[in-house]
Amino acid sequence: MKIKNKAILITVSCLFIIFILFNYTIPISSYNNVKASPSSMDEKIIYLTFDDGPSTNVTNKMLDILKQQNVKATFFVVGYKINGREDILKRMYSEGHSIGLHTYTHVYRKVYASDKDFINEMNETSMEIKKVLGIEPKIIRFPSGSKKHLTKNLLEELHEKNYKIYDWNLCTSDGINYNTKANKLYREATQKCINPNKIFLLMHCDANNKSTCDCLESVILYYKNLGYHFKPITPDTPEYYFRVKN
Repeated sequence: MKIKNKAILITVSCLFIIFILFNYTIPISSYNNVKASPSSMDEKIIYLTFDDGPSTNVTNKMLDILKQQNVKATFFVVGYKINGREDILKRMYSEGHSIGLHTYTHVYRKVYASDKDFINEMNETSMEIKKVLGIEPKIIRFPSGSKKHLTKNLLEELHEKNYKIYDWNLCTSDGINYNTKANKLYREATQKCINPNKIFLLMHCDANNKSTCDCLESVILYYKNLGYHFKPITPDTPEYYFRVKN
């Protein structure tokens, strides 16, 4: 009797498994017709961003490298440096790079004297760019980042003027120490990021950032080999800024 019950149990179990497989297995023909399309969560994006330009030799050399590698980047420019370097600004724009605002003076005591002064610095740089290119950029970056400077009120004022803020989640020390060797900058630019699928990499293109030029191609090749897509920041790029100050 026990043997008979055991046989019945095994038979029922097998029938149940066959039923599950029959109803849930995808036919091979249907599976082969499905086109694989990775989700946006799986796409690996890197935004190469350069602050403190334009400078003559360094920025031009970086543009040469970007053109050779067919990569688009974002340049957050300082307003007073545009005069006499209009051709470099035009080159950035004509070669498909994004241009953002990094204040007019880059003098902290002036930039951060008040919210009004900060906005005026951005407005003034935007107007300088408009004189040269006929466009008014709305993407901005705070000198040293928005941390300790961005308040709820300032954020609201900037948004009212359609400005969008972009900080970073990976950076090199080329803005702190111009003498940093290229191999160290490379290590910094390729270290683990807190959000590896969307990297905002901060580098600099001032006249003294020659080491940044020396490592740039290697940084680009590193991320290309990992399958990253290089994109410029545009007004459609979701904002990325540090925590708003209470």
